[in-house]
Amino acid sequence: MVPDPETPNRMARRPVGGPFTRWPRGADSVLAIVVFLMTVFVKSEGPNDDLVIRSVGDVSIGVLFVLAVASGALYWRRSEPLIVFGVTWVAAALSTGAVYFELVRAADLELVGIPMLVALYGVGRYAINDRWAYLALCGAFAIVGLSAPIDALSAAEIGFGFIVIFLVWYMGRRLRSRAERAAHLEREQAAEARRAVAEERTRIARELHDVVAHRVSLMTVQAGAAKTVAADDLEGAVQAMEAVEVAGRQALSELRHLLNVLRPEADVDGLDPQPGLADVPRLVAQFEQAGLDVSLTMNGAPTDLPVRVDLSAYRIVQEALTNVLKHAGTTARAEVRLSTDDHGVAIEVLDNGHGDTILPGSGQGIVGMRERAQLLGGALEAGPRPIGGFQVVARLPIGKERA
Repeated sequence: MVPDPETPNRMARRPVGGPFTRWPRGADSVLAIVVFLMTVFVKSEGPNDDLVIRSVGDVSIGVLFVLAVASGALYWRRSEPLIVFGVTWVAAALSTGAVYFELVRAADLELVGIPMLVALYGVGRYAINDRWAYLALCGAFAIVGLSAPIDALSAAEIGFGFIVIFLVWYMGRRLRSRAERAAHLEREQAAEARRAVAEERTRIARELHDVVAHRVSLMTVQAGAAKTVAADDLEGAVQAMEAVEVAGRQALSELRHLLNVLRPEADVDGLDPQPGLADVPRLVAQFEQAGLDVSLTMNGAPTDLPVRVDLSAYRIVQEALTNVLKHAGTTARAEVRLSTDDHGVAIEVLDNGHGDTILPGSGQGIVGMRERAQLLGGALEAGPRPIGGFQVVARLPIGKERA
C-alpha cells in the first residue's frame, strides 16, 4: 500500500509568535479592555496637554456607552475588520459632531480616535477586499478633516494626523502581504515535496515493472506448461521447471541490480548485513570522529525487531545526524534518544545548533525519513525546538509494516 503524499508537518503550523499569534481571541479581549480603560480614564489637561488620570464620575453615561461600544468592537477586528472599523468610525464621527454642537466636553472624547486607529490596522491586516481597505483609509482621513476646524488644528497637525493614519494602515497591509507570501511559499514547498515523492515512486514502479514483469510472466507460463505435461511427459515437466528456475534467478539478479543502481553509492555495502539499532553506537562514534559533539541514550534492548523497522530506525538516526552536521556544524551539540518496547521504537534526535533554518518537508532528507516512517505505519515530525535548535521525533510501530 502506497502512503499518502507528503503532508505539511503539524509542528510547522504551530504558532511561534507573540500572544497576538498564540492566543488571538484572548489577546484581542485584553486589547479591547485596555483601549476602553485608556479612553475612559486618560485625558489631557493643562497648557502642555499633559496626560492625567480622571475618575469615572467625570464621564457622562452617553460618552461611556460610545467608548464601550467602540472599544468592545475591537474583539472582532480579525474576523470582521470592516464592520469593526465602521463601528469605530461612526463613534468617532458622532463624537466629533457632539463636540461641535457642544453636547459634550471635548476632553471627554479626546482619545476616541484610538479604537478607530486599531480598527484601521485590522482593516489593513485582515481585510480581503482591497477596495474596501482603501475606502476605510479615506474614511479615517475624513475624520481628521472633520475634526480639524473643530479642534483648530494647524496644517502641520493635520499633516501629522494623515501620516499616522497612513502608517497604521500601511503596517497592516505590509504584514498581510508578508503572511500571504509565506503561505504561498509553504504551499509551493509542500507541492514540490509531493511532486518529488510521486515522481520517485512512479519511476521506481515503472522500472521494477519493466525488469520483473517479463520474467514473472515467463515463469507463470512455464509453470503452467509443467503442470500440463507432468503426468505424460516427466522430462518435459522437469525442463519446464528448470526454465522457471532460470527465469526466477534472472529476475532476482536484475531486481538486485536495479535496487543497487537506485541506492546511493554511500549505502551500497556489498554483501554486508543491513545495519540496525545495534549499530547506532558505532554510527554515533563515526560522527564524533567527524567533530560533532553527540550523546546517545538507549532504553530497551533492540532485539528481535522486524528487519524493516530495525533498518528504518537506523537510517532515520543516520539522516538526522547528517542534517545536524550539515546545517548546524561541529559547534552544535546533538543528542540521540532511542527507546524500544513491545509496541515500537521511539526516536529523538535533538540539537542546539544555529545553522540555516530548515522547514519541515523542504529537504529531501526529511521527506525520505518521513516516507520511511509512513511506510511502516508510523509518523515523523521535524522542526525547530522552542528553546533553539532542531529536532526529529519519530515513532515506528512493530508488526504494522505496510506492503
